[in-house]
Amino acid sequence: MSETTGWRYAVSDNEAQRSLPEVNASVAIPSGGLWLRRFFAFAGPGYMVSVGYMDPGNWATDLAGGSQFGYTLLTVILLSNLMAILLQSLAARLGIATGRDLAQACRDHYPRPINLSLWVACELAIIACDLAEVIGTAIALNLLFGIPLIAGAMIAALDAFLLLYLMKKGFRYLEAFVVSLLIVIAGCFLIQIIAAAPPIAAVLSGFLPSTEVVTNPAMLYIAIGIIGATVMPHNLYLHSSIVQTRAYERTDKGKREAIRWATADSTIALMLALFVNAAILILAASVFHASGRTDIAEIEQAHELLSPLLGFGIASTLFAVALLASGLNSTVTATLAGQIVMEGFLRLRLPHWARRLLTRGLAIVPVIIVTYLYGEKGTAELLLLSQVILSMQLPFAVIPLVMFVSDRKKMGAFVISRWTAAVAWVVAGIIVVLNVKLLYDTFLG
Repeated sequence: MSETTGWRYAVSDNEAQRSLPEVNASVAIPSGGLWLRRFFAFAGPGYMVSVGYMDPGNWATDLAGGSQFGYTLLTVILLSNLMAILLQSLAARLGIATGRDLAQACRDHYPRPINLSLWVACELAIIACDLAEVIGTAIALNLLFGIPLIAGAMIAALDAFLLLYLMKKGFRYLEAFVVSLLIVIAGCFLIQIIAAAPPIAAVLSGFLPSTEVVTNPAMLYIAIGIIGATVMPHNLYLHSSIVQTRAYERTDKGKREAIRWATADSTIALMLALFVNAAILILAASVFHASGRTDIAEIEQAHELLSPLLGFGIASTLFAVALLASGLNSTVTATLAGQIVMEGFLRLRLPHWARRLLTRGLAIVPVIIVTYLYGEKGTAELLLLSQVILSMQLPFAVIPLVMFVSDRKKMGAFVISRWTAAVAWVVAGIIVVLNVKLLYDTFLG
C-alpha cells in the first residue's frame, strides 16, 4: 500500500504518470473576479463528454423510437440523460479528488490479470465507438456530396491529423472546435423542429413515465437500445482525465471548488445532449410517425424522406450536416479516450498519430469490407453491432467507478454520501440488467 490510503500506489509527481501529461493543469484558472470568469475557465470538459451522448450510434435508436412509437420514449431519453449526469459527475469527482483517471484507478486497485481484461474490453468498446463514427461520417459524406461509402470511410481517417493540429495548439482550441460543432448540430435540429412544429402537449406528455414502455416488448427493446446507446463507457474514462487539465489548486479547498464547477459544466452540457437526442426522436415522431411511416430505422431512410414529408426543402441537408458534425466531433473524444485508456492501464505511451491511425484502421477495415460485400444495409447492421459491443463493456466501467467513489479510504473527504452511493448502485444495476437483456434479445431473442 502507498502512503495514499486505499491505493496500492501513490500518485507520482512524475509528469509521465499524470493523466494526459501534455495538457495536465494547462488551463489557467483566475484567482479572483466574478464567479462567471471562474465558471468559464472550468467549462469545456463537459461539452467534450456530451459529444459521446449524441454520436451517430444514438441516431438510429432515436429515429426508430420516434417513428414507431411517437413521443412515448422521450421519457426513456430523459431517464438515460439523468443517469449520464450522475455517472459523469462521479467520474469528474474521481479524477479531481484522487489525481487519477478511471483507467489509472483500476490499475492502482486491481491485480494485473483483471487490469489486462478490463483494458482489452475497453479497447474493444473504443474501436466499436470509432466504428460508429466512421460509418456516420461516411454516410454523411455520401448524403451531402455523393461520395461512395468506402471512399468516405477512408476520408474519415484523415481527421487524425486535424486532432493532432488542435492538440498542438492547446487544449482550449480543441474544446472550442468541439463546442463549435455542437452549436452546428443543435442549430440544425432547432431549425428542423421549428419547421416540424410538433404539438407541444404531445411532446410534454412524452416526458411523463408510461407503463407501456415496460409492457410492450417492441417498445421495451428500443428503450433498452436508447439507454445502451446513450451512456458511453469511454466517456467515464475521458471525463475523469480531462477535468484535470484545469490548473486548480491541488488542495482540499481547490479540489472541492473544482468538483463543484466540473459538475455544473457537465450537467449543463448534458442538457444540450438531451435536447439533441430528444430533437431527433421528436422529429421522427412528428414527421414519420404522424405520416404513418413507422418503419424508419436507418439514417439514409430518414434523410431521403425528411424534406418531402416535412415540406421543407433544406431539412434533409440540415440533417446530413448535423450528422457530419456529429461524426467529426465524436472522433476527438474517441481518440483522447483511447490514449487515456492505453496510458492508464498499461503506462504505454504511443505517439498521437500512431495511436489514432491504429484505432482508426481497426474501425475502417470492417466498414470497408462490409460495405463492399453488403452495401448500405450491411453498414446499418454494423452500426447496431457497434452499439451491442459498447453495451457489453459498459458495466465494466460503471461498477469500478461507483465502487471507487463510494470508498472512503480511497476518496477521503471527497467520498460520496450514502444516499448518492445508493442511487449510483441502483443506476449501475439498471444498466447491467438492461444491457444483459439487450444482449440476450440481440443474440437469442
